[in-house]
Amino acid sequence: MQRAVGVSVALGLCLTPLRLSGQDYRAQALRILRTTPLVDGHNDLPDAMRERGGIDSVDLAKSQPALQTDIPRLRAGGVGAQFWAAYVPVTTMQAGDTGTGPAVYALEQIDLVLRYCRRHPDVFAAASTADDIERNFRAGRISCLIGIEGGHAIENSLGALRMFYQLGVRYMTLTHWRTIAWADAATDTARHGGLTPLGVDVVREMNRLGMLVDLSHVSDETMLDALRVTRAPVIYSHSSARALSDHARNVPDSIVRMLAANGGVVMANFYAPFVSDAVRRFSQRVQQRADSLRVAGVAAPAVRDSVKAWNARGPRATLSQVADHIDHLRRVGGADHVGIGSDFDGIDALPVGLEDVSKFPDLIAELLRRGWSEADVRKVVGLNVLRVMRAAERVAKELQSP
Repeated sequence: MQRAVGVSVALGLCLTPLRLSGQDYRAQALRILRTTPLVDGHNDLPDAMRERGGIDSVDLAKSQPALQTDIPRLRAGGVGAQFWAAYVPVTTMQAGDTGTGPAVYALEQIDLVLRYCRRHPDVFAAASTADDIERNFRAGRISCLIGIEGGHAIENSLGALRMFYQLGVRYMTLTHWRTIAWADAATDTARHGGLTPLGVDVVREMNRLGMLVDLSHVSDETMLDALRVTRAPVIYSHSSARALSDHARNVPDSIVRMLAANGGVVMANFYAPFVSDAVRRFSQRVQQRADSLRVAGVAAPAVRDSVKAWNARGPRATLSQVADHIDHLRRVGGADHVGIGSDFDGIDALPVGLEDVSKFPDLIAELLRRGWSEADVRKVVGLNVLRVMRAAERVAKELQSP
């Protein structure tokens, strides 16, 4: 009897889950990142470098405190593949003869990505397929992929879309902040009720090419139209859950469920107003106050100083809240349909704990601390995106068959 009790106590001890320390969760996260490529869906380093004078003005091999990205921190963050955003400002649509138009601006951004990736061949390697990412990862290199941010870059030309694909572009965000000739944006007046016939043709041609359709920035109606038309899974390269922060840039639960049926992935964004509803509401009030100052004739530098002071006293988003979005997206759409799309170097309001690209392991550790299995964590880290890329490649092959 005493022996039996001893055995049962021993078995009870064996069956009790081990509680890991924060450091142990981080060590586990690093082990995962050594064997699964972390694929970040969106980083705006190209435009941040452009603003600082280009690759000759920024040495990525050295620490760059003014940026959120550099090579030492990419390595520390365990990044395995990066979609670099070829961001095209909506102001280029009105450039006329005095400025750079959308297509040329996009070409310059692509050129910048290709040049800085080639400048560091021991760190970066070009990738255009899921197999390329895995091959580069095994070789210890970070894959460079390109996504155009803003469908106005193609200037209503399917020929331009095809040429961008030839240059290595593997996704295109259908709109940016403004509605364009063939698609409505989330943050502008809707003019089309979603996609126009040309917009439908754009999505179909992207399917035929094998270019991922990115629905970040588009209106709900455009999301619905794209999901209806596409034959390949779609992505949200940098969006979060609208149920947790009621911003038009985030994805409503009803569409997350449709996305799961489509096979796509929502890649959680780190921008504080998209992460925290308190930050979103505070940011709206700050914007309204700043607009009032401008209307009253207050000089721009004084307005900027006021905004900076107000924001310093405002609420902050946190790493834990980003994990809340990932948790929510898993509950609604399933673990197969969640990813990471940081938006680093394109945002100025970051969650506490996710200040730069070196912090990815801390986010992975938080998911593990919450009880996520390693299998599901690996999906979020990169396997979901690799699956979506392979599905798009299969659809393209089918559509290109005689």
